[in-house]
Amino acid sequence: MNLGRTVFAQLIDLLPRRAFELAIQRHRVSGRALTLSVMDQLLCMVFAQLTGRTSLRETVTCLRALGSRCYHLGIRHTPARSTLADANERRDYAIFADTAMSMIAQARAELPVDADLRRLKIKAAFALDSTTIDLCLSLFPWARFKRTKGAIKAHLLLDLLVGIPVFMRISHAKTSDLSTLDQLLFLPGAFYIMDRGYVDFHRLYRIQQSAAFFVIRPKRGMNYRVIKRLTADHATGVTHDRVIRLHGRHRKAIRRWPLRLVRFVDPATGKRFTFLSNHLELPADQIALLYRKRWQIELLFKWMKQHLHIKAFFGTTPNAVKAQLWIAVMVLVLIHRLKHRLNLSQTPNEIAQILSVTLCEKTLMNQAFFDDRQQSLQLPDPNQLLLFSL
Repeated sequence: MNLGRTVFAQLIDLLPRRAFELAIQRHRVSGRALTLSVMDQLLCMVFAQLTGRTSLRETVTCLRALGSRCYHLGIRHTPARSTLADANERRDYAIFADTAMSMIAQARAELPVDADLRRLKIKAAFALDSTTIDLCLSLFPWARFKRTKGAIKAHLLLDLLVGIPVFMRISHAKTSDLSTLDQLLFLPGAFYIMDRGYVDFHRLYRIQQSAAFFVIRPKRGMNYRVIKRLTADHATGVTHDRVIRLHGRHRKAIRRWPLRLVRFVDPATGKRFTFLSNHLELPADQIALLYRKRWQIELLFKWMKQHLHIKAFFGTTPNAVKAQLWIAVMVLVLIHRLKHRLNLSQTPNEIAQILSVTLCEKTLMNQAFFDDRQQSLQLPDPNQLLLFSL
């Protein structure tokens, strides 16, 4: 008896079908056509991400074990392992990249804004960082990082207001983090928060010229002179607040550039931090708050590596690796949108775990996340006799 649609089919409704079709038309690959459709390829990969599969063989085996239930998941054709491998290698990863960017644009318009950042009344805030993903050198010879080690690097720009990435660049592990600053178009009025690995004043000056702002930790031994001392509110943890100008081998415009130097002591841990910013009017404690929010991107990297299974790749070509990474971003956005639309109390990690065991269930989506403790608190059936009466 058909009791409704599967949880997986309801989740896939959040995919932007029109944007996906347009991306297929833009990046259509010429040559011998594949028997596996692009949609079936995407659904197979999303299924593998949500159920924690670690290889193509394992994914195809599980799909075949489902039999006719694959049709109810939305997968019209269960592929052979070689067919799915060919699709990952031959189909342009830009199809999934463009679809992911369309999903991100929709999610940014509907997801709730971080409460702390809402109080700052800032236009936008982004955290920029990168993470290295290790690869087997014998399988990925194009990704040689060290003599006996392969790796790639994922550069992410995280929207701190809603907690999802808005930019991703996949590069060789030897690529400098600074080069990512050359790939970005800076939004006027937005804040860009980075660690000291992105200290390059010529590149940071581009942010100033774009009418945007940055918060960064300076390197030790920075040559500067103080031109103005501002009042520091020690009750907020701020010990020094200075306006400075740089010395050294910089061009004249950078040497004349006034910057903000803030020293902060974390009240919880007692650790000392130094921040550098080009915003001269924002309260010093709010500069410290913006940098504290940068930790979200570290948590995102940890969550993606642990739960989106990007460390075991389903293909050995650069295109297959990039396609899997962009599909992982799509799954991340799906989970965040699902959490918001159903007003779920579970964390993204818990939502991913629940989805992994309920994808084939034919039940309403919100019932799949109903807490068992709430069921136990419901009133008993009045028609049920009691074994013991008080």
